[in-house]
Amino acid sequence: MRLLAPRFVPLLLLAVGCGGGGEAVREPAAGAPAAVAEVPARGPVRVFSYETLDGRELSTASLAGRFSVIGFVATYDMASQAEARFLAGLVRDHTPRINAALLVLEASENRPLIEAFVATLKLPYPVALADAPTIAGEGPFAGLHHVPSVVILDPEGREAFRHVGLITQEALEEVLRRLEREGGRRAR
Repeated sequence: MRLLAPRFVPLLLLAVGCGGGGEAVREPAAGAPAAVAEVPARGPVRVFSYETLDGRELSTASLAGRFSVIGFVATYDMASQAEARFLAGLVRDHTPRINAALLVLEASENRPLIEAFVATLKLPYPVALADAPTIAGEGPFAGLHHVPSVVILDPEGREAFRHVGLITQEALEEVLRRLEREGGRRAR
């Protein structure tokens, strides 16, 4: 029997090395179903401001006026990579109707790895590093410290949808259509 392990050693070392450096992101327990939490009565505006990798601002103000899909990811998580690609498809198919962005739940010392993640995936939207309170599940997105996760903010910046776990582009499109329909009924 031929061993294939030598081919996979570099990948294993990369995977192990990517998880270090900074606070750990707590993920849902293995086998736990992905949770969907819709926010029926939209609460207060989520006030936040993070610096993007290119030095701009990802904030309540920069996203105002459109539905905004924010992905919460980590570079060492394969499902996060898939979520980043789903968001890229959403941007491709729905800009300028929506905004999209990634918030990476990793410590700032992982910035070179995060930049490589963004460059490799050729992400067409802003990517920002979360601060320590956000990584810990506190701050404007309280309770959200699992990767991948997605939050959709309404045009005023209120949380309209939250999903913990991987969610496809098609599922996000359906949620956005429903939110837009509900928003149209409320505006009348």
